[in-house]
Amino acid sequence: MSTKPTTTDLAWTELDQRAVDTARVLAMDSVQKVGNGHPGTAMSLAPAAYLLFQKLMRHDPSDADWAGRDRFVLSPGHTSLTLYVQLYLAGYGLELEDLKSFRTWGSLTPGHPEYGHTTGVETTTGPLGQGVANAVGMAMAARYERGLFDPEAPEGASPFDHTIWAIVSDGDLEEGISAEASSLAGHQKLGSIVALYDDNHISIEGDTATALSEDVLKRYEAYGWHVQRIEQSASGDFDIEQLYAALKTAQAETERPSIIAARTIIAWPAPNAQNTEASHGSALGADEVAATKRVLGFDPEQHFQVDTEVINHARGLVDRGREAHAAWDKKLQEWRNNNPARAAGFDRITAGELPEGWESALPAFEAGKDVATRKASGQVLKALGGVLPELWGGSADLAGSNNTTIDASSSFLPKDNPLPEADPYGRTIHFGIREHAMGSTMNGIALHGNTRVYGGTFLVFSDYMRPAVRLAALMKLPVTYVWTHDSIGLGEDGPTHQPVEHLSVLRAIPGLNIVRPADANETAIAWREITRRHSDNPAPHGLALTRQNVPTYEADENAAKGGYVLFEAEGGQPQVILIGTGSEVQLAVEAREQLQAAEVPTRVVSMPSIEWFEEQDKGYRDSVLPPSVKARVAVEAGIGLTWYRYVGDAGRIVSLEHFGASADYKVLYREFGLTADSVVTAARESLDAAGQ
Repeated sequence: MSTKPTTTDLAWTELDQRAVDTARVLAMDSVQKVGNGHPGTAMSLAPAAYLLFQKLMRHDPSDADWAGRDRFVLSPGHTSLTLYVQLYLAGYGLELEDLKSFRTWGSLTPGHPEYGHTTGVETTTGPLGQGVANAVGMAMAARYERGLFDPEAPEGASPFDHTIWAIVSDGDLEEGISAEASSLAGHQKLGSIVALYDDNHISIEGDTATALSEDVLKRYEAYGWHVQRIEQSASGDFDIEQLYAALKTAQAETERPSIIAARTIIAWPAPNAQNTEASHGSALGADEVAATKRVLGFDPEQHFQVDTEVINHARGLVDRGREAHAAWDKKLQEWRNNNPARAAGFDRITAGELPEGWESALPAFEAGKDVATRKASGQVLKALGGVLPELWGGSADLAGSNNTTIDASSSFLPKDNPLPEADPYGRTIHFGIREHAMGSTMNGIALHGNTRVYGGTFLVFSDYMRPAVRLAALMKLPVTYVWTHDSIGLGEDGPTHQPVEHLSVLRAIPGLNIVRPADANETAIAWREITRRHSDNPAPHGLALTRQNVPTYEADENAAKGGYVLFEAEGGQPQVILIGTGSEVQLAVEAREQLQAAEVPTRVVSMPSIEWFEEQDKGYRDSVLPPSVKARVAVEAGIGLTWYRYVGDAGRIVSLEHFGASADYKVLYREFGLTADSVVTAARESLDAAGQ
């Protein structure tokens, strides 16, 4: 473990120190004005955040989306003022009025940083540990991006080389997701990550001795990280020279991710509030704020005091950022001149465009053949992989079951990995048995930009991913989940592996689109629609796919609308509508045959995606589900919660309202009443209830 950083070349003036102290004052005043928030960590981290933004990071406040920028992740999102104040000082567009409206309706400074809401915020953080995994995903994406565009360049020589900076906390490192992600980062040797660990020994319940006693750096050393520790200065604050040297040393370490533990005092230098749990999540109080301002040499009667020379000094970063951007543009142009084909690909991908004729690569499946939708998905993925080099992904150790491998000969692994298919720029990600980290690293990959990512596991294990999935929906990130073994149809593995409530639970997440295709052709159409939506209508998508074979029907482009008429009623207007998804569409089709034989005109509607269906105009939705037809049956091998709004008062639902069992899937469907006969019985009950 490195403990003695080298001598630095840091230029640190009195104005820099005054800017740091100004950041502390602004953090106190912002929380005090609204009456709630987290001032303590923002105060103690002010020197580190200022050092990163003003002296170390490559970024341009006038272009927050610059492709060549370093990324910054504030994993402990509760200390959002750590970031907001630096965005204000740096010139990203926040002004004092925004800090004064902290945590209030309509402000640009919500309680936790929100991606897409505040310029300069790279990811939405709040649930602890997520930011750690986001940073890992960004580093993975940075390496894959380099492989797409500039793989031969020496380390540090490519315009696509940049650093992922992160601030992490005790709380982040206690959450299990950070362990998953950090283990993955160490295994992948992601040398572009530099994490500063705010080791302040304080949590909401007091001293971290209540719950944490491990040697964190030894744990990270075991993960394969480069580790350093820096101590406080004699005053109790950061030793700026030592911190700068440690950060530079970490940035220079390109073979391993780096973490620096910094012992800090929360709420430094508040005379009475420092080193207390109260300062973590409460306003300091007017008296303590005034006392702290006196310690720092500020007027205790002034609020949100920012000296003109301080803000002018800090916003000199705008010019420095533009200069760095211009130098990068020159370097990128040299690369363009030497790599015209790759430059064309870079322009297409950064524009979010798809290559001409890409759809023609998608397979079509012959009607009448039985194919598992997971198998069809695998074939579609391989086809898409052939025309979209930016598409990559893998599985949480279930690739053979999820059918998520585009190229088995190309694994995303560091160059010294012993496996013969290892390639630092490989196509196939091996997330390991780390579903939660997979979800959040996928978020980081999407946030980084310039690639398209997917990840697979069994649908039942979406439980492990749910916090990351929710954040993907909140951020409107175009990530794709390949969730296979989507029902009791997986059979003998039994109830621990058989999803029952999962489809309804996932559909309850606003902004998440669940797609459960009925057959191979719907699967191909689903992948095509998801691919189209990546840039124009970004959102996370979850594909729920069968283990077992299901019948293949004629392809219908209306599947991309989320719901459509698969088989029309014969012998007149429909008297009853049967709605199915996934493997249960075949039950609706079989039931229709029985009802038609009994001279009951019956329509079958396949509804692979409720979310897509609800996007359609009312005219289309009514054409599929005419309001005049009150007799309706929905059938799905899961709880029926989703379907009440579609079947109405007279409708019936054939569902599974209990856990499964271990047996052949055909036995399970029969024993649990998921049969065509059950659908017919339900249809007759619905017809009676509708008075037809």
